[in-house]
Amino acid sequence: MESILVDNAKVMSKGQITLPKSIRSALGLTTGDRVTLIKQNDQVIMMNSAVYAMKMLQTAMAGEAEKAGLRSDDDVATMIMEMRAEERGSV
Repeated sequence: MESILVDNAKVMSKGQITLPKSIRSALGLTTGDRVTLIKQNDQVIMMNSAVYAMKMLQTAMAGEAEKAGLRSDDDVATMIMEMRAEERGSV
């Protein structure tokens, strides 16, 4: 079960907040990282943008391997070898 972490931050005059260290650590954020904010009903979900992008990619790609006939690591390796051979003009 995922643990819940609750902390507070004050909104400044320009709408800026400082994320508490506990939240930055939990999200794996360091200086310069970006966050994605998702409004869902009356809540805002904050995610590390890199994690959010990967989740969106995984969702978009769900089922594509099966459609392409890739059912094992060997299938993927074979496809890669065939594509590389095509690039070299060997096929």
